[in-house]
Amino acid sequence: MSGDVTEPRQRTKATGLHKGEMVPGVAKVDPIVIVDGVKRIFGGLTAVDVDHIEIPRHAITALIGPNGAGKTTLFNLLTGFDKPDAGSWSFDGTSLAGIPAYKAARMGQVRTFQLTKALGLLTVMENMKLGAPGQKGESLWRSIFPFVWRAQDDALETKARDLLTRFKLDAKEKDFAASLSGGQRKLLEMARALMSDPTFVMLDEPMAGVNPALTQSLLDHILDLKDLGMTVLFVEHDMHMVRHIADWVIVMAEGRVVAEGPPEEVMQNPAVIDAYLGSHQDVDLGVVTGRVQGEIATEAERTLAAEARDIEAAVEAADSDAGASTEDPK
Repeated sequence: MSGDVTEPRQRTKATGLHKGEMVPGVAKVDPIVIVDGVKRIFGGLTAVDVDHIEIPRHAITALIGPNGAGKTTLFNLLTGFDKPDAGSWSFDGTSLAGIPAYKAARMGQVRTFQLTKALGLLTVMENMKLGAPGQKGESLWRSIFPFVWRAQDDALETKARDLLTRFKLDAKEKDFAASLSGGQRKLLEMARALMSDPTFVMLDEPMAGVNPALTQSLLDHILDLKDLGMTVLFVEHDMHMVRHIADWVIVMAEGRVVAEGPPEEVMQNPAVIDAYLGSHQDVDLGVVTGRVQGEIATEAERTLAAEARDIEAAVEAADSDAGASTEDPK
């Protein structure tokens, strides 16, 4: 987010989430997701190699790390969009190994995507209604008889309209999803996910490509999910956002978890600074950039000065030779 964006409203962060020493894989007091030995390899490259992590219940957990750290791949594995080469994981005490994505969603674990999956040629309301599970009208035979599914459909429409109002999309109800801005599509995808009344919401880079004018709204809605009793896990690169809303942070690098803990402590972890954050947590990037540019300029000046001296020496030598050739042989 840009520096002129309003600060997210402050809320009391969850504490006492872990038990034992704060190391990668530390046990949580009440985990909703437990991952053990999950590994995913693509063509000899290990994208994910997670020994053990636990996601605390009723908290907002940020999953951070540099590009290529394996964050989205881990998301895909946990939600059934990809299959691991090894390992197991559970959601709310039930193993999800081998469970397809739609069944995981029915169990209360839903996700959004970095690139939104709104169906552009359907209206906003139609997109919302697609997110509700167990619709009677989805049956071929029942769909023939409107009296079977009409009452349920009306109730779903009311629920969808309430959510659209909460997300300030009610004025777009009849618009095609393709007409929405990138930020509005993010809001629509989050609102649609809530149609299934989930207990665990996974957000893959919710701020990516969002106009700064909508970032505050998205931040508030993520905080609202926690207030409504849900557990949130999100991938994000914006450390400003992570600091303000995350109760817990898990850091990945090269497919492995290198650190975890409260954001204030994780940001000071040398392993995190080395793997992802770099020196910009303590040093202004503008100062560093200016220093580097100054060093480059100085080196360029030195090079030009040396070249100028060489040219000047060459010219003097040429003048000397020319003078010698024009002297009187007598």
